[in-house]
Order: sequence, then structure tokens, then C-alpha cells
Amino acid sequence: MEQSSEYLTLAGKSTATVREKMSRFIAFAFPVVTAAEAKSAIAAIANEYHDARHVCWAYLLGPGGREWLSSDNGEPSGTAGKPILGQIRSAGLTNVAVVVVRYFGGIKLGTSGLIVAYREAAREAIEAGETVSRCEEEEASISFVYEDMNAVMTTLKASEARILEQQFDNICRLRLSIRRDHLEGLLARLPAKRVD
Repeated sequence: MEQSSEYLTLAGKSTATVREKMSRFIAFAFPVVTAAEAKSAIAAIANEYHDARHVCWAYLLGPGGREWLSSDNGEPSGTAGKPILGQIRSAGLTNVAVVVVRYFGGIKLGTSGLIVAYREAAREAIEAGETVSRCEEEEASISFVYEDMNAVMTTLKASEARILEQQFDNICRLRLSIRRDHLEGLLARLPAKRVD
């Protein structure tokens, strides 16, 4: 039996602000699908808050959180990125990035104070967002003879597959996207062959 392709993530961007001994921590939590998308969004926030002392972050991607990265951005090692990542994991989410911007208030927080502040800011931003269930998708390319067009399109219409690209000729080609756990079943029902 194939593993489910469902996972929990955030529906959209959410924010929270935490104050700790004069320092202000502004947290942003948002859904992402790829590392490139996460890094681009993190860079945009860092650019917008360029006057902040630190812009720390973490992201978690894929089923079971198989891909992750975090940054303390100049804070003592393990005091920012790791607690942020821990909050994403604690919430049971994946395909999520959290960025926490710190404006230093003049009073040092110490290692444990930093961990608590970054963890709390990340937790509040995540909790401010709406959690949704999504499905991991996989793409497949298929080819079939033109005479099978009606059967293929009828089968696709009855499935949850989305057509991403199509080319119709004597030999037709389609590029599809469908829930990973539904792909093999769909391919078995189609009078077509997989070409990728």
C-alpha cells in the first residue's frame, strides 16, 4: 500500500510580534514548495527589514520534513534557527518557512533568553496562520494515439489530474500533475503509456 501524499501546511502568510526586554521580534510564517522559493521569500523579507540587527529563519520541506535549513544570522549558534525549525516541526507542518526579524533593544537576552524569544515568535506566527491539508503531487508525461483521445480525456476528467501541457497529433502527448498516491492507479486506467 502506497504512503499517503497528504501533509499539513499553512494556507497563507501569517505574522506575530513578540517583545522581550526591549527587543522586538517580528515573525513571518508562510507556505513554500521548494528551497528556491523559501530562500527568495527569506531574501525579500531580509531586504525589506535591512535595518534590523538579525533576520533569522528556518524552512522545512517535503513529506516527513526530509529537507530543511536554518540560519542564526549572527546570533549565537543554535539560539535562533534551531528553535524556529523546532516550532515548525512541533506544529506538524511541512512546506513552511518562518522568518524572525529582531530589532535589538539594548539589553542582552543571553542564550536561553534568545532561544525562548525566537521560539515564542515562531510559535505565535505559526498559530496565527490557518493550517490546511494539502496533497503532494507528481508529474507524468503520457503518449497515446489520437483514436484514444476520448477514452483518455474521459478518464482524466474523472480523476483529480491537471493537464499542464498538451500536444495533439497522430501521437498525442500530455504532461499531467496528480496526487502522488493516485498516479499509478490513473496510469493503469489510461489507454496510454508513460514516457518520462
